[in-house]
Amino acid sequence: MPGIPSPHALAAMIVTVAMFVAFARGRMPVEIVSLLTIAVIAVGLYFFPLPETGPTDGLALAFSGFGHYALITICALMIMGRGLVVTGALEPAARLLERVFKWNLQAGLLVSLLLAFTLSMGVNDTPVLVLLLPIFVALAHRGAMPASKTLIPLNAAVLIGGMATTIGTSTNILVVSIARDLGMRPIGVFDFTPIVLVAGLVALPYLWLVMPRLLGDNRVASDVVLRRFHTRLRIGDDSALVGRELAEVGPGLPDDIIFHDQNEGVFAPQQRPHISGTHEGLEEAMRTLRSDIAPSWVLDRIKRSSQTKAQDIVVVEMTVTPDSRLVGRTLPTSGIADLYGVAVLGIHRPARLVGGQEQHGESGDLRMVEGDVLLVMGLPDDLQQFARNDSLLTLDGARELPRRSKAVLAAAIMFGSVFTASIGLLPIAISALAGAILMFVTGCVKFDRVGRALSAKVIVLVAASIAIGRIVGDSGAADWLGSLMAVGLAYLSPAAVLAAIMLFVTLLTNFASNATAATVGTPIAFSIAAKLGLPPEPLVLAVLFGCNLCYATPIAYQTNMLIMAEGSYEFKDYIRTGVPLVILMVTTLSFLLVMTYGM
Repeated sequence: MPGIPSPHALAAMIVTVAMFVAFARGRMPVEIVSLLTIAVIAVGLYFFPLPETGPTDGLALAFSGFGHYALITICALMIMGRGLVVTGALEPAARLLERVFKWNLQAGLLVSLLLAFTLSMGVNDTPVLVLLLPIFVALAHRGAMPASKTLIPLNAAVLIGGMATTIGTSTNILVVSIARDLGMRPIGVFDFTPIVLVAGLVALPYLWLVMPRLLGDNRVASDVVLRRFHTRLRIGDDSALVGRELAEVGPGLPDDIIFHDQNEGVFAPQQRPHISGTHEGLEEAMRTLRSDIAPSWVLDRIKRSSQTKAQDIVVVEMTVTPDSRLVGRTLPTSGIADLYGVAVLGIHRPARLVGGQEQHGESGDLRMVEGDVLLVMGLPDDLQQFARNDSLLTLDGARELPRRSKAVLAAAIMFGSVFTASIGLLPIAISALAGAILMFVTGCVKFDRVGRALSAKVIVLVAASIAIGRIVGDSGAADWLGSLMAVGLAYLSPAAVLAAIMLFVTLLTNFASNATAATVGTPIAFSIAAKLGLPPEPLVLAVLFGCNLCYATPIAYQTNMLIMAEGSYEFKDYIRTGVPLVILMVTTLSFLLVMTYGM
């Protein structure tokens, strides 16, 4: 029977439980709870140092998370994900999955879960999620399921798939290596894959049908109706409209796109049909139809200036004021493109103004009136000059266009980082950091945009979780808990022993770290097997599986933290969805281990 835990071990367990309760209650922001946890550990170890350490060693332990490779890795992965988004590198994949989601939301989610599960069997969990995360965020913006309903199920599918092979996660390799050093036979890459596949099939209905219902919708509800902009579609020689009727191409266009001209017969080059739609709808229509909604010469001029000045192209909305010289003019007679080098993509006329004045010039183009909203594209300086000189009021909501010229480069950098990490050529920390640096050097991500890629909440949460993991291990709390558990297992059935070991390791991995759970749990499982006369392999696999059941808290694994900001998740979201999944997986895996090994 283990003795009373040391004061440090007892304090470590109290701080861990207190942090968990504070996170679960949700009354204080995650950042505040994380910083308070770090502060308590720092102050406590300064005045009451661990044995054979000094006060400054305690400070180093408490703040070690801010310089830990795990935090650097997560930040680097966020930056690379940002590079994929701002270059539009993932748009083809997003559009492909979008078709599935448009056909059926549930079918789209099922395909996504199976894809995530399959990929993570052979590739490390973190790179798989990094590849999928921006795609599903983009899908949410394009009208598919909200990110808050897909990212936690997707992450769980990645984690389940990752425990199907010894190479699925670095933790699996660690457990297998420790067991081999203790004298157990080497475990093959696919030795336990059938067990995980069956467990995955049991868990899949929960991930697919139940888990999304337990999660809220993080989309911001708005009563604002999206503005509809009127413009002229410029049909070039290579346009998808040439030689085709509207009925042929209409089904492939966004729902909000309307053709106002009564076009008879097929479209011909140089036609300029009058269309209208939302900003996003017009962009999608241009890509689908391979046509422009502004003169090609000014668009080319803007792109050249963007490359020369190394500035991003921006699209903003501007309101025509009573003093503007544009009042009464049409776009062709305004000279905007010649004077300022910007392109007006469309004009929105508020409902209160429609029909109140003469709306069209001799060419049929809309005459601008006070209150019209222009959708304008250009470089920031040119847009400011246009607004200032022509008395326009710039509205909120400026949006940078994707730097598509860098899309292939960004995708290559991401693929290179993922590939080198997945084959074990480089650790994920090194490959991710190298990829982030390349994103900067090549201009895929601008230095002044880094803040948009990183989440302060995730950063301090990672730092606090690392500090908790270290104090739980260094104080002896983990060893004491393991010894206490070993005493009580002598009176349980083999199935209960497996479940208890798995739950114990799951507890450690959700509050300390996978490495701590592996290094503490594997020797304990080996020792228990010898004492109870059980085969060591199923007990070691119980440890391996338990290390991967990290669904119940965001601090359990770095992929949990990667999705936290994008999904706008709170600590309780992980508890509400993760705890039932942990129970389901522990029950299923314990039963399968008993059946497989004849226990």
